[in-house]
Amino acid sequence: MLVIGAKGFAKEVLEIFHQLGQVENLCFYDDVNKNIGDLLFEKFPILNNVEKVNSFFSKVGTDFTIGIGNPYLRFKMYQKFSNLGGTFVSAIHPNSQIGSYDVEIENGCVILSNAIFSNSTKMGKGCIVYYNVVITHDCIIEDFVELSPNVILLGNVKVGSFSHIGANATILPNVKIGKNVIIGAGSVVTKNVPDNCMVLGVPAVKVKGLEPIL
Repeated sequence: MLVIGAKGFAKEVLEIFHQLGQVENLCFYDDVNKNIGDLLFEKFPILNNVEKVNSFFSKVGTDFTIGIGNPYLRFKMYQKFSNLGGTFVSAIHPNSQIGSYDVEIENGCVILSNAIFSNSTKMGKGCIVYYNVVITHDCIIEDFVELSPNVILLGNVKVGSFSHIGANATILPNVKIGKNVIIGAGSVVTKNVPDNCMVLGVPAVKVKGLEPIL
């Protein structure tokens, strides 16, 4: 398994594989931080160029996941490593609670400890679900969304692609969050939010627009 990134969020991803007992042949990739060294925690190799990635894919396997938090950067890394022949896979902590009926989690998601998915929930490609997130019935989360610790999505919420919901935010039932939206930490969202904006507060209100991502 190759984890894209070797700092910050990548360390959260490492713990998932440790708890799953899947650290054999685990490697990381970082071509940005020049002084990071060759090993993470003096144990796990850090690759730093495409040639090494190609060698890893040919000798070990093509599975990769992304240990970077920013939704748009995750998307760009997904494109880059898929084009190199990689297979985008999810990392799901064994202590997460996933509903038994009508749950769909697409490839490349990272789900941390104590996250809860109810039945009839759908999650798109490349999402992050942090500690203690609660996703209740009939929620739909589109691609490359980040749900920070203790986020609560109540029934029939929809979250658009590339959105980031801050820690301890609550989205009330039947609310639709647009694409490329930032919900401030601790906010309570009581009504629909359009694309490309930041909202915060209790109740949450729009504070500024954002440049479209795509």
